[in-house]
Amino acid sequence: MSNTFLKIHPADNVFVALTDLKAGEKISYEGKSLVLKDDVNAKHKFAENDLAPEDEVFMYGTVVGKATQPIKQGGVIGTHNLKHKAAPYSGRTKTYQWTPPDVSAFKSKTFMGFHRADGQVGTANYWLVIPLVFCENRNVEMIRQAFQDELGFTKPDVYKHYVHELVNLYREGKTEKLGDVRFQPATEVPSKRVFKNIDGIKVLTHQGGCGGTRQDAQTLCALLAGYIHNPNVAGATILSLGCQNAEIKTIQERLAALDPKSLKPVIILDQQQSGTEQELLSQAIQKTFLALIEADKTERKPAPLNKLVVGLKCGGSDGFSGISANPAIGHTSDLLVALGGSTILSEFPELCGVEQELINRCEEDEAGNRFIQLMRTYSDAAEAVGSGFDMNPSPGNIKDGLITDAIKSAGAAKKGGTAPVADVLPYATYIRKPGLNLLCTPGNDVESTTGTTGSGAQIILFTTGLGTPTGNPVSQVIKLSTNTRLAQKMPDIIDFNTGQIISGEKTIEQVGEEILDFIIEVASGRTTAKSVALNQDDFIPWKRGVSL
Repeated sequence: MSNTFLKIHPADNVFVALTDLKAGEKISYEGKSLVLKDDVNAKHKFAENDLAPEDEVFMYGTVVGKATQPIKQGGVIGTHNLKHKAAPYSGRTKTYQWTPPDVSAFKSKTFMGFHRADGQVGTANYWLVIPLVFCENRNVEMIRQAFQDELGFTKPDVYKHYVHELVNLYREGKTEKLGDVRFQPATEVPSKRVFKNIDGIKVLTHQGGCGGTRQDAQTLCALLAGYIHNPNVAGATILSLGCQNAEIKTIQERLAALDPKSLKPVIILDQQQSGTEQELLSQAIQKTFLALIEADKTERKPAPLNKLVVGLKCGGSDGFSGISANPAIGHTSDLLVALGGSTILSEFPELCGVEQELINRCEEDEAGNRFIQLMRTYSDAAEAVGSGFDMNPSPGNIKDGLITDAIKSAGAAKKGGTAPVADVLPYATYIRKPGLNLLCTPGNDVESTTGTTGSGAQIILFTTGLGTPTGNPVSQVIKLSTNTRLAQKMPDIIDFNTGQIISGEKTIEQVGEEILDFIIEVASGRTTAKSVALNQDDFIPWKRGVSL
């Protein structure tokens, strides 16, 4: 890889700048050369040859847009001269042969996990407190607060302490010193946890369960059942008001479909049946505490890597995402699949233009046809309200080189590596097969991670070029930066830097293997993902309205 520019695929007709390039610079490649007509910022693209209006632009070997005006050889490409265009797709057009990567270095490795009665293995051990309807959010939060301090899960509130210092100075009339008060990060404090094997009490507050459509209530129940079934969860306490659309019987049916033998403890209380709020909360707290005593008896034990289910996500993406972090976790995904594990690639609006490749990779025609149906239904729904997949890139994406949704998608799809597609899952469907799975979710960071966890992911690899604080209450979200500058700028949220791929210091394969080793450390509880340390417990269920 050149340290200044890159042609990603032999069929491409544009280059990616790896550093800032100046107009007039001579670019030499494959025995040819060109002179840059414009300044090209790092992460942006410039033309290999002259392009006329309507000419197609190719990246990653696929069409990603078409010129809207003449573009000279060496000219910069942006929204001013390129618009979205994606390759068409249909049923399977060819068979797919996969050569798995060498996994000999990982075959004997294990992680220390929490073994569940149904055979799943968790990388954490949480107890969930869940409202079936938004009316119970306050009660759920009161339960969390009641347990948090007494069980030793509360961390020092450094921002509260910071305000306390400012208030004291103000009361003393020393307002001239307010600007001199510096924020002090938290220091380590001795653990006061009552239950050594319980990682936390997590709540899933939301704005659903009633109103909206009946389909939203059904989907919410399916999603919540998936969270309870996730192996990172020891059990759950569910609060129902009693009259909402998301009925107790609905979530019981969903839980029974996933756990027919009711192997996981679930406590369900109905406020309208309990009577007073005091009676409801006291019952919930007492029953939950007794259940925690039992949950604490489960200890970490060795587990094979084929018990891992890892989500693949990107957010705050930049022009390097499809070159460094995304293909790196794509190789990690291939390693896991070759070892018999499972990965989940979500974000259907960010698979626009690469559908045919994924259809051809499906092991079964049924899965390919399901993917086509889900993609077209989703796209049609977006267009019906005056939007479309072409509107997916955010202003930040565009500013950092992701000019069209097809460019963004072609790079985002690299997270799925090269393995065959084992299954295609509608939203709120729990994983059914080992291997690479495609899950229909929006590209929206939290809606996507929320859905991926509900489908069984214990860990989510989350790549970012711009930086984002997204986390999840149940799955451990590992943040990977696409570039070294971001890792140095935001070390509080970035767990792993893949920028050495851009600098040419390491290969995609080397970094992909290092990521798998990092996953093992997180899965074993020896390393804490920064999203977990920062309590980034984001949870937003996807309603049936359009979200990109």
